Amino acid sequence: MSDPGLAHAIAALVTSQRIAAFATSDAGTPAASLVAFALDTSATGALLHLSDLAAHTRNVRHDPHAALLIHAPDADPDADPQMLARLTLRGVVMPLTRDHPDYMAARAGYLARLPHAEPRFAFGDFRLYRLAIRDVAYVGGFARAMRLTVAEFADVMRPATEDSR
Repeated sequence: MSDPGLAHAIAALVTSQRIAAFATSDAGTPAASLVAFALDTSATGALLHLSDLAAHTRNVRHDPHAALLIHAPDADPDADPQMLARLTLRGVVMPLTRDHPDYMAARAGYLARLPHAEPRFAFGDFRLYRLAIRDVAYVGGFARAMRLTVAEFADVMRPATEDSR
């Protein structure tokens, strides 16, 4: 990305937020929920630790296409909420089974960002999933929108994810 200020703003947004709106399809009807997330080491996927009991998990089993909306907090009641930075990661969600070659690294990365989740890894109904990012859209405020390729997003995020380890 040729604009270092924009790259920094994107990386700062993603690394400062640990939760995102998770959009799935419930038999063709839009559904949204809140999930915790971490990027994988390549920054080409988002890791999600989901319960089998959750509707969003059932949804991605039937239709793996999903999106994560990460946004800046709406902390100032006097500010225009349309000016909040936000980023959408769209892609396909697949489970990472315990025998998958990337499972241990993904688990470690997820827990490095979200250590409070560790007890849930012992629960029988929680599984690790990876949203393979296919499309990235960033809005840095009103009339400041752009799309990034997965490679551009990974290049922006890689230094930030390496620093957080």
